[in-house]
Amino acid sequence: MKNIVENKHLNPELVKNVDPDLQPTKKRIMDPVSYAASFMGGCVSIGTFSMGAGLIGALTVTQAILAMVIGCLVIAIALVIIGQCGHKYGIPFTVQLKSSFGTAGIKVPGLLRGIPAIIWFGFQSWVGAGAINSCLDILFGFDNLPVIYVLFTILQVALAIKGFEGIKWMENISCIFIIAILIYMLYVVRTQFSTEIDDVFAGIKGTWGMPFWAATTSFLGIYSTMIINASDYSRNVKENVGPVKTGSIYTIAILPVTLFMGLIGLLVTAATGNSDPVVVFSTTMGSKVLTIVTLLFIAFAQVTTNVLNNIVPPAYVLMEAFHVKWKLSTVIVGVLSICCMPWKLVTDESAAGLNLFTQFYSAFLGPIFAVMAVDYFVLRRQKLDINMMYDKQGPFKGVNWAAIIAILFGSLCSLLVVELSWYVSLIPTAVAYYFLMKKMKVAAPFCKGTIFERE
Repeated sequence: MKNIVENKHLNPELVKNVDPDLQPTKKRIMDPVSYAASFMGGCVSIGTFSMGAGLIGALTVTQAILAMVIGCLVIAIALVIIGQCGHKYGIPFTVQLKSSFGTAGIKVPGLLRGIPAIIWFGFQSWVGAGAINSCLDILFGFDNLPVIYVLFTILQVALAIKGFEGIKWMENISCIFIIAILIYMLYVVRTQFSTEIDDVFAGIKGTWGMPFWAATTSFLGIYSTMIINASDYSRNVKENVGPVKTGSIYTIAILPVTLFMGLIGLLVTAATGNSDPVVVFSTTMGSKVLTIVTLLFIAFAQVTTNVLNNIVPPAYVLMEAFHVKWKLSTVIVGVLSICCMPWKLVTDESAAGLNLFTQFYSAFLGPIFAVMAVDYFVLRRQKLDINMMYDKQGPFKGVNWAAIIAILFGSLCSLLVVELSWYVSLIPTAVAYYFLMKKMKVAAPFCKGTIFERE
């Protein structure tokens, strides 16, 4: 076996036609506080509300809280693992994918990452637009949800076009406001519906079996898309922030927001039977001012989440895989999110369906995580020649079929137990990728710079 060569010095000729957003980061703009604020704002997802609503009748409140905690801790660890490469070399996840999937093969994990993001973008934009529409109806008697939805989508796309500089300040400003409102919303739900909540949960015995672990997968699944493009975020963090501190940041940022949102969804749905947060909070706050503030929070929360998690990643995929410019790629993502018809996802019947959808796409994202982790940590020992990543005629040209076959194998294994899809997929995928890279001749070019490269 040959020693793995590392090179961080990029040949300018290789990137002269590459969009600056896809090149290694030249300026690290986020310190630990800014980074924590970004994730805290970016994780206020109405999808988490729906995941909590989907647990009605299955788990006790204690079990639901523990399921959320486990899911969040797994997320934090996974984000550190995948984000290490981006933090070290300053590259986005679409470039990071080249060493394991190839310059052409990145379309597969890119689409698997992009499609759920676009669907969540549409879903959360519709909820946010509904909140704005309710505010306008209360204040001015104006009621036109389709128009508000389109305008709200355009606003988010416009904010995303500004890139991470704009995202950083938006998330930092929103952080304190978001936590304060979440605490207040939980307080209102628990006090105003205490009798109804106690009645509902009095007859629930709960379980520590499959429904419990399936719940951890559901909450993990909300962020499983975010995990594989962790480098898009970590490449903007100051270089002196190590993995332990980064993991702590993820935990501090993600855990409280997830707990608040999940519990609000669980309790308010148990009390009212309605899983639409806009309808619930527009009728239960007891004050016009508080109602408007809460509804505006719901709308604002969708902006912070969508811009960071659901617009940037698929936009990068379009840029790298299909050579689309940044501004156009964000517009395309916005149009596609409307085509997903999110108004069909916010019905009461959709809460359980969203749980199943999350578990299903996690079956594909878990294997991608496993391939990326094995490739970077095991085969390449955290050492890359950065020029290989941008050389269109280099060793990563084409498709690495070892990675494609491995994720297909891992996905099939995970679908056997869809409730635990993300967890079940990891080991089969990791083992398959390792041995395919070792044995398959077709993977030989991709072995350059790995422990399998021969003298």
